Amino acid sequence: MRTSNYLKENNAKRLWHPMAHPADSLANPPDIIVEGEGVEIVDVDGHRLVDAVGGLWNVNLGYSCEPVKQAISSQLNRLPYYSIFRGTTNDNVIELAEMLATFFAPDGLSRAFFTSGGSDGVEIALRLARQYHKIRGEAGRVKFLSLKKGYHGTHTLGASVNGNANFRTQYEPLMPGCFHTPAPYTYRNPFNETDPERLAQLCLAAVEDEIKFQDPSTIAAFIVEPVLGAGGVIPPHKSFMPGLRAICSKYGILLIADEVITAFGRTGSWTGSRHWGVQPDLLCSAKAITNGYFPFGAVMVSDAVAEVFENDKSGKAAIGSGYTYSGHPVGAAAAIACLKETERLNVAANAAVRGDELFAGLQALKAKHDVIGDVRGGEGLMCALELVSDRVSKAPIDKKTIGKVHRVTYEAGVMIRVSGNNIILSPPLIISAADVAKILSALDKGFSEL
Repeated sequence: MRTSNYLKENNAKRLWHPMAHPADSLANPPDIIVEGEGVEIVDVDGHRLVDAVGGLWNVNLGYSCEPVKQAISSQLNRLPYYSIFRGTTNDNVIELAEMLATFFAPDGLSRAFFTSGGSDGVEIALRLARQYHKIRGEAGRVKFLSLKKGYHGTHTLGASVNGNANFRTQYEPLMPGCFHTPAPYTYRNPFNETDPERLAQLCLAAVEDEIKFQDPSTIAAFIVEPVLGAGGVIPPHKSFMPGLRAICSKYGILLIADEVITAFGRTGSWTGSRHWGVQPDLLCSAKAITNGYFPFGAVMVSDAVAEVFENDKSGKAAIGSGYTYSGHPVGAAAAIACLKETERLNVAANAAVRGDELFAGLQALKAKHDVIGDVRGGEGLMCALELVSDRVSKAPIDKKTIGKVHRVTYEAGVMIRVSGNNIILSPPLIISAADVAKILSALDKGFSEL
């Protein structure tokens, strides 16, 4: 490794960072992370931190998961790459597809299409949704619906269904035919409704109204995160997802569950769809499928959708989408090992318990610090704090102030994620009660410095 002086001197000079202004990265050089162990990361100066971000929602099993590392190493020596395009496959993808069919069976999903990651998966799911309707003779179903505040990656079609202007404005015009309805976000919503159950019903009514306005026969799918993640951790009322499933079924619209974040235990259930008791038509997974150790993803397909494709005699079901790294043998080997370890450790159960502890602790911090306007979570290890300069007006706090909270918390030994005026917490699912206590203590120090 280069010396720390070299790394600091060249930090952000030649590298543009995702989701950041190049000038800001130069003015405020990113923290340089050089090691990871357990649930902790170490920066270039040897400062050790509990990673309350979990990499980027994906390092569910921490940084010392030897079975996954060994699987990657062994596969690199055996077969480092081969394509699964037209006429070739590999042993790992066959085994992994069978394992995923078993894992996702309670969600009604039995086929896998492998991708390089979450954004790729969203793109594939949206394309397959349109193709499904064309095969069935309803070629007019080309539109997509999604929630405001939702996040579905950064490919152009995914960005088009994104519900956050930050990922849209500078890249418009985006794809036509994408429409958005209000999210069940109790802290800020156009209905000025704070009751979660009532808000869920208002949002569902808005969905049905939009469907009728667009004409159901023109809509291919509704894509939704079971718990909105990057938009600020927005869990809906338990009635929302079942209600959305019912509406989609009523109008012949496919329901796509974007579970790039929520699959594999983060909500305290094995999938976000299962958490709310619904079965989607398509499900996008990535991130935790390899514990973040290798770029990989899988779009899972329901029996009903699969039958339409597999029974087609017209040729319209030929899939014209895929990636060079779809079904990468190293990624598949990592996913096999990761899925086995994920189930062996039963991380969903730990996520539920630790998530309750974290959520309760954050609510206690809100009672102590007026800068915390809203605490969201309560569904596994997904939590957020929304910071405001005034609780009455709900005016967002300025960038400098939230930056100070971040820096003091970092110095106290915890890495957190700042997104706008939100602090988002998504630690590894193997964290202990002591780790939760450290996260809360470090945040308390950060807020106390304001």
